[in-house]
Amino acid sequence: MLHTANKMTVIEISEPGGPEVLTPLETTIPVPKAGEVLVRVEAAGVNRPDVIQRQGHYPMPEGVTPIPGLEVAGTVSSIGEGVTGVKIGDRVCALTNGGGYGEYCIVPESQTLPVPDSMSMIEAAALPETLFTVWANLFKIGGATQGQRVLIHGGTSGIGTTALMLCREFGIEAYATAGSDDKCDVIAELGATPVNYRTTDFSDFILKQTDGRGVDIILDIMGASYFSRNIRSLGMDGRLVIIGFLGGAYAEQVDLQELALKRAVVTGSTMRARTAAEKAEIANDLLKNIWPILNAGRCHPMIHSTFPLREAARAHAMMESGKHVGKIVLTMN
Repeated sequence: MLHTANKMTVIEISEPGGPEVLTPLETTIPVPKAGEVLVRVEAAGVNRPDVIQRQGHYPMPEGVTPIPGLEVAGTVSSIGEGVTGVKIGDRVCALTNGGGYGEYCIVPESQTLPVPDSMSMIEAAALPETLFTVWANLFKIGGATQGQRVLIHGGTSGIGTTALMLCREFGIEAYATAGSDDKCDVIAELGATPVNYRTTDFSDFILKQTDGRGVDIILDIMGASYFSRNIRSLGMDGRLVIIGFLGGAYAEQVDLQELALKRAVVTGSTMRARTAAEKAEIANDLLKNIWPILNAGRCHPMIHSTFPLREAARAHAMMESGKHVGKIVLTMN
């Protein structure tokens, strides 16, 4: 794609709505400020928060670019004042604060990570948002550790497949929900015990499989519609970590007595609300705990499909269809 000097293509949200509101736009390449890095993007991950933002329900904070896109991989094109950890030409992937759907993207240096050895840019672009989310919620907030039992909802999503791989890596017994037999087969291949939520009550299944003891941690993307069954599925001192609200945000008829008797903890988080220091801490944790695993060739992300940047609308339609297994990625070609 040919551009005039200092111009790039991005995908803007022309108005809240369906995938069709994602529109290519030519704009000026931004200049990194102090502590920032300009990445020439080769691939960008597509995530559920992008869809919710496009629908008008998850706006960027004030002062942050409205261009969607929370994770990218590419090469460092220029650096701002005070940047010492990366240099021009380095291959990096990064958690962005927005703007990933573009040929160039500004990211804080503290949210960049080196592209793992022998990993493609497409794979690397599928890492940051997913790994930041799984590490922060399942391992930091949830406290998942070897020998525990966890339940992952949406087991074949980007978040789900990554969580299951890491559970297998760290010796954590995992269960996961999915909506088809084919997806349940994928969960089994990842070393977890699947449950088809369309044919089986997952709370009945969990209690039966664990001899009534329940699980230690639940990573939940559904929210209200699963809340009561999640509490039922927890064991003593269990932790329910809510990271999505596909089933609604307002739960009613909650058995608070059951919650109290189990000493259960109900919590959750979003990545967007975290401070720069919190995101930097997660990046350091990933570099120490997860990057050696990735560099050894294990736990690479599952890529379902790729789309050219200008076909971002098709990528969003694919995500909303629910037919994907693993990650959807945009490429700049």
